[in-house]
Amino acid sequence: MKRKIYNRLLAWKNSNSKKPLMIKGARQVGKTYIVREFGRNEYESFIELNFILSPEYKDIFDGELSAEEIYKRLSAQVRGVTLIPGKTLIFLDEIQNCGNARTAVKFLSEDGRFDIITSGSLLGLTYAENGDDAAEEPISIPTGYEEFITLFPMDFEEFLWADGYNKEAISLLNDYYKSMEVVPNSINDKYTQLFREFIVVGGMPEVVESYVNHHDFSEVSKIQKQILDNYKLDISKHAKGAEKTKVRACYDTIPIQLAKEVKKFQYSIVEKKSTSKKYGGSVQWLIDSSLVNPCYNITTPEIPLLAYAKEEQFKLYANDTGLLCEMYGFETKRAILNNSIRGFFKGGVYENAIACELVKNGYHLYYYKPNDDRELEFLIEKDGEVIPIEVKAGNNSTKSLNEFIENYKPTVGYKYITGNVGLKESKLSLPHYMVMFLRPKHNV
Repeated sequence: MKRKIYNRLLAWKNSNSKKPLMIKGARQVGKTYIVREFGRNEYESFIELNFILSPEYKDIFDGELSAEEIYKRLSAQVRGVTLIPGKTLIFLDEIQNCGNARTAVKFLSEDGRFDIITSGSLLGLTYAENGDDAAEEPISIPTGYEEFITLFPMDFEEFLWADGYNKEAISLLNDYYKSMEVVPNSINDKYTQLFREFIVVGGMPEVVESYVNHHDFSEVSKIQKQILDNYKLDISKHAKGAEKTKVRACYDTIPIQLAKEVKKFQYSIVEKKSTSKKYGGSVQWLIDSSLVNPCYNITTPEIPLLAYAKEEQFKLYANDTGLLCEMYGFETKRAILNNSIRGFFKGGVYENAIACELVKNGYHLYYYKPNDDRELEFLIEKDGEVIPIEVKAGNNSTKSLNEFIENYKPTVGYKYITGNVGLKESKLSLPHYMVMFLRPKHNV
């Protein structure tokens, strides 16, 4: 399955001054798979060292950590190794389990003969946050000697590629988006339904692969359940002490939080009368582990939005809407596919879907709630200004967006709906699936 990150890896490979690359991301988003594909396709020699599957590889990084000594030990301990300067990729996977390997990245970077990619589980956590006894803190973090990239679950466009829709078909949709013309109803209905399927399936590569091969939602559900079980095992393994139950409690309430009329994260839903003093660290653990995407309320809709963020007021969206739907259960999935879903949680599901696409497109998430009667689901920074986004599960009125446009005069305000393209002054209505085209200029 084609992933957009592949082109970013190619750009990294062809860079004249590249540093070792660390790929972060939640479990099962496809980090190991994409590096293997890249290494085998683009290099004459590809070497993979996985410190969980083969803990004996840690011996390669015992003793002197000069590049020369490391490569000598690598040649001696790994069968069939061929090291070709400029044409070899070395992949250090699950690097959190070998502290010396992380320290050695600095010296391998300075040596520069071979390309280095590192990856691992829950790399967003600091070692102080990680309760896994097998995780080893490096003697020295190679600050300034690494580049970082985050891999997310597949986005809607990648989902379409996997399901057999070619770039020409998607380019036609993009033409309607750019020209702000109404999409023919037959085409719009088709992609609206495909986006509903994507909401239910989500973007986890194993789930997508099963779906496009069999179109069996029961099989989709089995894989999603296994991924959720693995996430909960990760919490049990990597969260420390009392945090294990608190992190799990926060994660389990996300479907409940998003089903409320007010979707701001409420600690009292986790535990009555509870506050951030007890659960704030648990929420941060979920954010750092990439299991959730945070969205912060801001006081003033001006650049930089980060400067006006209220850290104590936020929403948490699941990192994959398919997993969120699995947490809701079979009947919710069926209602989404049939477009018969009702209630506040319908809005929560669509908000989560748009939030995930925005994050995959490179945006940070903020929302704007100036008073109890008005709320804009998202604000983003685009082309040097603050752009408002309102998300409607249907196509009802948009008082908050209208008021924002009137007060702050943005170039455009986006309203994502179940409907078609429409432009009224500076308010652009778009079907939900067209969020895939809302990209920063540097991320086209």
